[in-house]
Amino acid sequence: MMETPDLSNPALLPMGFVDLLPAEAEAEARGLAAVMDVFSCHGYERVRPPLLEFEASLLSGSGAALAEQSFRLLDPSSHRMMALRPDMTTQIARIAAVRMQDCPRPLRLSYAGDCVVIGTPGREGQRQISQAGIELIGPDKAEADAEVIALGAEALAKLGIAHVSFDLSMPVMVWSLIEDGFSGAEREAIIHALDRRDAAAVREHGGAWAELLLGMMDAVGPAHIALQKLETLTFPDKLRPFVARLRADVAAILARLPTARLTVDPVDFRGWRYHTGVCVTVFALHSREELGRGGRYLAGDEPACGLTLHPHAFLRVAEPPPRRKRCLVPPHMAQKDLSSLHEAGYATIASLGESSAMEQEAHHLRCSHIWKDEQPTPLPR
Repeated sequence: MMETPDLSNPALLPMGFVDLLPAEAEAEARGLAAVMDVFSCHGYERVRPPLLEFEASLLSGSGAALAEQSFRLLDPSSHRMMALRPDMTTQIARIAAVRMQDCPRPLRLSYAGDCVVIGTPGREGQRQISQAGIELIGPDKAEADAEVIALGAEALAKLGIAHVSFDLSMPVMVWSLIEDGFSGAEREAIIHALDRRDAAAVREHGGAWAELLLGMMDAVGPAHIALQKLETLTFPDKLRPFVARLRADVAAILARLPTARLTVDPVDFRGWRYHTGVCVTVFALHSREELGRGGRYLAGDEPACGLTLHPHAFLRVAEPPPRRKRCLVPPHMAQKDLSSLHEAGYATIASLGESSAMEQEAHHLRCSHIWKDEQPTPLPR
């Protein structure tokens, strides 16, 4: 018989929420600072939207696609329903359209913060997630898409993450075919078939678009090979501009990142419901975990492109930051000496006289050095 958890246990947290202890919290803070510094150096100005918004605004427009992942609560003051943000992109779009509508375009914004998602049944492992990203609002150009991806690559490189792969897709193509050619049970059947990459089911349920969808399924792999295969397919007029844009995006990305690892998957469409153009998923070759994702969308009525990185994922593959050396110092120490230690990378731990011997206290407080003879001196092991 399964035991009932002791809900009075102060160590028990809700599913999907965890404490970050000193080493983890420090690594996250330093990693985020490094990423945000890259964005700032390229002119992306930081904004901070609120964690809570009224449901009517947060989950309207493109935000409606996030409704199923949003926790809701009643505001005791206004008696209106509020929602915890499950993603920050739609909030940035609101800020651009309302608070910064008179600012010159292109508008470059960056952000970092926590989001809360409901999760899916059986996969509620991470409900509080951190995000760090950029949004480029205004131009609808391949060069803008390439800029966003290039800055993502630079940010990850600053963390020591090498061998990054950018997987490109154009989900609007699949959704366009599904919405125009299928309805009811047929629509659900083709969505399920494409999601499982089941060629036999796509042939069975694909109707007039079966051969095109099968051809798109086959055009998966390194960008130059995938584009060659897409060139052999006959697309309806409404989809040809998207194929041309995908080709232009690949060229623009390679112009900025000649050695970039680019793949294309024309039938990757789930989870991209409000996107209007090219989308990208970021992976490190030695990790199966998604490091980030982004793409082209509408920020209100404006074209925009963004990329959101996931610190909980990229910090698992980043080079661990060096631990600060800890030096036990006297309680009354000259500020110039403290400053010199800090500039040299030490964390200074002021003695509070917990032990009659400072060396013993230093060991107790996990210090590697002690201030002795006007300099930091390594402790004997």
